[in-house]
Amino acid sequence: MSEFDSTAETPISSARRLAPSYYAATSALFLAASSAPTPLYPLYQRAFDFSPVLLTIIFAVYAFSLLAALLIVGSLSDHLGRRPAIFASILLNMVATALFLMAKGPDWLIAARIVQGFATGTAVSSVGAALVDLDPIRGSITNSLAPLAGMAIGALGTSLLIQFAPAPTVLVYIVTLVLLALQAVLLWLMPETTVRRAGLLASLKPQVAVPQQVRRTLLALTPINVAVWALAGFYLSLVPSVVRATTGSTAPLVGGSVVAALTISGAAAVFLLRKKSATTIMRFGIPSMTLGILTVIAGMHAAEVSILALGTLIAGAGFGAAFLGTVRSIMPLAKPDERAGLLSAFYIQSYLAFSVPAILAGFLSKALGYAEAADIYAAAILLLVGWGVLALRASREKPLSVA
Repeated sequence: MSEFDSTAETPISSARRLAPSYYAATSALFLAASSAPTPLYPLYQRAFDFSPVLLTIIFAVYAFSLLAALLIVGSLSDHLGRRPAIFASILLNMVATALFLMAKGPDWLIAARIVQGFATGTAVSSVGAALVDLDPIRGSITNSLAPLAGMAIGALGTSLLIQFAPAPTVLVYIVTLVLLALQAVLLWLMPETTVRRAGLLASLKPQVAVPQQVRRTLLALTPINVAVWALAGFYLSLVPSVVRATTGSTAPLVGGSVVAALTISGAAAVFLLRKKSATTIMRFGIPSMTLGILTVIAGMHAAEVSILALGTLIAGAGFGAAFLGTVRSIMPLAKPDERAGLLSAFYIQSYLAFSVPAILAGFLSKALGYAEAADIYAAAILLLVGWGVLALRASREKPLSVA
């Protein structure tokens, strides 16, 4: 190899070494942008005078839009290339951020969340694929950790800006726009990790199928998976308002920190348990989530933020572990050519559980109050967990042991 060739390859090699960090940061930024509005919801409620029901609808349309993107354009980057798909999602997210920045009412927030959801769904699938292209093992771990870390950064960062900086409903989105613009530029310095292939139009048709050998396992795990995602949906939509109403704390940083605690401890659990069996993971996750929820309710009624935060950390660890255990229980049972359809079905179940119960909680909050709604919601989650434990025990396939 000549000196010229060696010099020419150096920028490419450097870019490839930096690519995993870039894609991890991109994934985290998209999820940070998605959770950034959560601490702002009480401010929007007061400014635009809308009910808890509309608040949860603003939250839920994001999940519906994200799910649509995953199902329709989830494999877009397999045909166009990773970088074009990611670039399009960055531009879409910039449009969503601009809509937030110009919001003059709840209809603007709904529009922004719809665009943001579609952008995030496109990015999650494309960035996730790029990470696995670069390193299948580390990429899979990063795909689990970066989104949870991003959600924590978004909630906590926004809370800090609300607490200590002027014009938080403006500054949050200016910072986000700057970071997105920077990532759009840096993207083209990264190497393409896949080769374009034909079949783009055919890939736009959603493929949803649960293989025969997975159905019993997925059915047994469904109550637990619904409980996991319902818990996350409640935190990312209503918890800042619940904290304010039940503890009397009006500091935005408190509500945002409680939300961040859920995803931080969830990410920590995923990282620490990543090498364990599905059985071990679920044996940790289910009791932790149960204990955490009970502690949260106790802290809420005692009006003690410290107890509420402690319960959130415990529940978050259970949330991360139960999610990891569910995925690890079902995916090995599917053949390679069946996994895309299975993941689509799993996404549908997860994101419906993420959004629909939160809307119901909004109706309960409007009719009964935040504390009473939280009590009923927690009881429903605990019943789902108990149902799931019984279903797993009754399952003849013993899915956790198999997985």
